[in-house]
Amino acid sequence: MMQHDIAPPKGARRRRKRVGRGDAAGGGSYAGRGMKGQKSRSGWRLRPGFEGGQLPLIKGLPMKRGFNNRYKTCYALVNLDTLQERFEANSRVTPEMLRGLGIIRRVNRPVKVVGDGELGYPLTVVAHKFTASARAKIEAAGGSVEEI
Repeated sequence: MMQHDIAPPKGARRRRKRVGRGDAAGGGSYAGRGMKGQKSRSGWRLRPGFEGGQLPLIKGLPMKRGFNNRYKTCYALVNLDTLQERFEANSRVTPEMLRGLGIIRRVNRPVKVVGDGELGYPLTVVAHKFTASARAKIEAAGGSVEEI
């Protein structure tokens, strides 16, 4: 068998229906558009969210409108209790180590340490930002904070 011998099975491929070519062609008269009305006209297009003149849902939900700020800085958040569970005393914690342990997903996002939980031993934490409570708890435990 050669490549030019291969053919699709009978009935697998159909020609498209050419509407508006007269009644004898099978798609004449109204060309599948029915009779009068908005959808039978040429150039008809409905914008997304149009509900036939009824007040659209999006206008009744003002809090769902707005925009997403593409320049907003999204931080990868790390809790103090997570650091307590995963690191030994007097160790240095960096964003690369956090990524290696699977605590944060992406290295390209800046890391912010938040003050949930307690820290019982000193750690040197390197991150982009710290909340005031996280900074106070790390320094109270005898550790230090380094901002990148």
